[in-house]
Amino acid sequence: MWQSLLCMVHASVPLSKYSLISKGNHSTFALPEYEILLEYSRNVYLVDLVKEKIGTVLKLDSIENGDYSWKGYDVLIFNTWHWWLHTTKGQNQPWDFIEWSGKILKDMDRLEAFKVGLTTWSKWVDSNVDPRTTQVYFQGISPTHYDGRQWNGSISATCKGETTPLNGTTYPGGLPPAVDVVKQVLKNMSKGVTLLDITTLSLLRKDGHPSVYFGKEGNDCSHWCLAGVPDSWNEILYALLTNAQGGTLV
Repeated sequence: MWQSLLCMVHASVPLSKYSLISKGNHSTFALPEYEILLEYSRNVYLVDLVKEKIGTVLKLDSIENGDYSWKGYDVLIFNTWHWWLHTTKGQNQPWDFIEWSGKILKDMDRLEAFKVGLTTWSKWVDSNVDPRTTQVYFQGISPTHYDGRQWNGSISATCKGETTPLNGTTYPGGLPPAVDVVKQVLKNMSKGVTLLDITTLSLLRKDGHPSVYFGKEGNDCSHWCLAGVPDSWNEILYALLTNAQGGTLV
């Protein structure tokens, strides 16, 4: 979504000077002529990931990183879920232990962990965001297409080789359970957070993943091609932003 957004913004003013600076997990895109900064802070769990003597700990009750990463912005767009399902320590799973309610756990149900972490995030937003100066959005669950049975295909089918989207407006396999968690947490918040609900439209795009371009070298059914599905997410975001500003995007 970040990469798509930069491409779309730059395409709208292609002759304007810009800068793009990346350092560690933080990137900043600037359009000085329009006094616009678009920043990307990569924290895939939202809650704190801390290196301690026992190893790297995912702290479900702690979100100190929010105090120095998310304050002072006109618009905040949050997203998480993709990495909660990674279960292999190393490249895919960056933590060794989970800390929750003072207990150190080797692992726990990932959907429950997601709910606890997202609830911690929601409390941070309720305590730290002033809706008069900052709009908050939560990008909904970005789905995967690794099980063909979800769209009435074969058990061995994945997104690989798919070239057409599904017809209609409903997905045969239903919504991922994480969608209900997100909606429940947002419903219980005291500050208004707008859900960028992109899950169903993305589920229908089993043809939108990069696996078709990998040949025999890979099968990526969780990321998206650009240009592609994330452009639709940003078009929806644009509509929400312009509506919130009375028709003027600032």
